[in-house]
Formats: sequence, structure tokens, C-alpha cells
Amino acid sequence: MKTVYDIQQYLKRFGSYIYLGDRLADLEMMEFEVRELYNSQLIDIKEYQSAILILKHEIALEREKQKKG
Repeated sequence: MKTVYDIQQYLKRFGSYIYLGDRLADLEMMEFEVRELYNSQLIDIKEYQSAILILKHEIALEREKQKKG
């Protein structure tokens, strides 16, 4: 996984379609879903780490963007 889009497609494989209409909320919900999949032992540590790293980065960027605007 390299992008948020990749994570969205990955989550769809587990039946999780996330669209709340707010990018920050979407990213946070994706992070929650990835954590739940890992805690349920449905994804391995490598996939989990990769997804969380991407999401944390995107969440930080979105928060910074919202502060400016």
C-alpha cells in the first residue's frame, strides 16, 4: 500500500466502504477500521504498519490544511 486510495481498495475487500463526506473523518475512520482488522487478526503486521503510517501522515496533512484555511 502506498496511497490512501490503496487503503480504501484494501478495506473494500473486507466489506468496509468509508465515505462520510469529510476527508479528515474519512481518514480517521479508515485508521479505526485498519486497527480493528489487525486486532481481529485479519491482516498481518506489515499491512497494518504500512496502512497506519500512510493514514497518520495524511491525517497530519489534513489537520494542517484545516488550520490554515
